[in-house]
This record gives sequence, C-alpha cells and structure tokens, in this order.
Amino acid sequence: MRRRRSKEDWLLDSFITIVLIVIVFITLYPFYYILLITLNAGTDTNLGGMYLWPREFSLENYITFFEDPKWLSAFGVTVLRTLVGTILGVLFTSMIAYGLAKRDLMFRRTHFLIVIVAMNFSGGLIAFYIVLRSLGLINSFGVYVIPGMLNIFFLLIAISFFREIPEELGESARIDGASEIHIFARIILPISLPLMATMSLFLGSGHWNAWLDSAYFVQNEELRTLTYRMMQVINQSMVPSANTQAAATMSRSSVTPFSIQATAMVVSIVPILGVYPFLQKYFVSGMMLGSVKG
Repeated sequence: MRRRRSKEDWLLDSFITIVLIVIVFITLYPFYYILLITLNAGTDTNLGGMYLWPREFSLENYITFFEDPKWLSAFGVTVLRTLVGTILGVLFTSMIAYGLAKRDLMFRRTHFLIVIVAMNFSGGLIAFYIVLRSLGLINSFGVYVIPGMLNIFFLLIAISFFREIPEELGESARIDGASEIHIFARIILPISLPLMATMSLFLGSGHWNAWLDSAYFVQNEELRTLTYRMMQVINQSMVPSANTQAAATMSRSSVTPFSIQATAMVVSIVPILGVYPFLQKYFVSGMMLGSVKG
C-alpha cells in the first residue's frame, strides 16, 4: 500500500522543486538571452532593459549573417571540417586501437611506450608549426583534420574496449577466410557503436569549436572557421577603429557587431543540439568505456 505523504514530505518536495526550477532557469536563461538578442534589432539591444522577449522583433541579424559571404564560407568550412575530421579521427583511432589491443602484436611494449610519451610530453607550438610546415599542411584544409586523426585519449579507451570483445569472434571469422580488415569492418565496428558514438560526439565537438589552428596555421581567408570569425568580431568590437568599413555598413542598419556575434553563436550551437539526441542512447554507456578494465 502507498504511504500517505505527510506535511513534511510536501514541504520537502516543494523545496526541492523550487531549487530545481531555479537551477534550470540559471542554466538555460543565458542561452535564451542570446537567442533573444538575435531576434531583436541590434541597435535597440544596445539600449538595455530587454530580458524576457524581443522589444523590437527583427530577423535582420540572420539575414545579414547569411548574406555575408565570409560567414557562409566559414560555416561551410566548419561543417566540412567537422564531418571529415570526425570520420577520419574515429576510423584511424579505432584501427590503431584494434591493432594495439592484440596481445600477440610484435613490439607491443614499444608501441605503448610511444603512445604514453606522446600523451605526456609535447614539443610545443613552434615545434608543431615546423612539423606542419614540413608536411605542407600550413595554409591548407589538411591542417584541420590530419593532426587530429589520432586521439591519444580515445586510443587508450578504445584499446581497453576492444580487449573486452571475445577473441572467438575474430577467430571464427579467420577460419572462414576473413581478413583483419574484414573482421574489423564487419564484426568489430558494428558491436562498438557506444564507443564510436562517444568518440564522434567528443571529436566532432572539438572540431566544431576549434579556432586556434585557424588563427595560427591558416592565412587564407576562405579557409577561416566559424569560431575564428566569432573571435574576430569580438576583437573588432574591442577596437572600434579596426574595421571602419564594416562599422559604417552596420551603422546604416539595425545590426551591430554584438548582435552578429550572438547570431553566429546560435547558428554554431544548433547543429550540436540537433546531433546530440541521436547519440544520447550511446553516450551514457560510452562514458563508462574503459573504466573497469585497463
């Protein structure tokens, strides 16, 4: 039988509910406020005092954003970088991890030593730049995706995950004449969806939000990423005289640098929010990968 709730139970539940509502409001309101700015005239937003709904509703921020070829180019480069970088990162890291998970691999200890050293020590930015230049990656699209094809953190997690897969699956396929590539593609990958989904989410988010490589290793304006353009707008707003032509153009409309920056933030957040629900069922189990066995 259900226990009758006392007055103390009602008070405690009410207090917990109020606290949770306050936490949700504090968490979500900054995102709502940014959305509010994008739907309001930029010049009116500068007047302040807008908190709950647009005071002067306008879509000019989005129209200006999507009509600007620089923003569209940056958005396209970011989307392409995220897709290509995530696919290459997941596949290459998984393939290396599958090989290192084999206990009979030749020079296995040496390979692991290289991985551990690479994870704990770095040559620094200058050495990294010299390596990229020697490989011909400077000022090219490859600088976005090739250095991130191997992720050491997920490499170790994937090795631990592949070790937990029964070896009998691969052995039975070898008896039937399957190659290691066939075993990896047809057997290992389909049963590793939690691992693949978790890696895709984190690697994709990393590529989507990255801007340092665009600032340091790319000079071609057509290869700039969306996050770099956002940082550029922030820097220009701090130095009003840095781009007098853009300032003069915006002064003739209701758009401001801050409203365009907020619009870019919304546009950059929406794809991640759209992808996450499809990966959520794998995400929780994927977060625990490699936490039990090493």
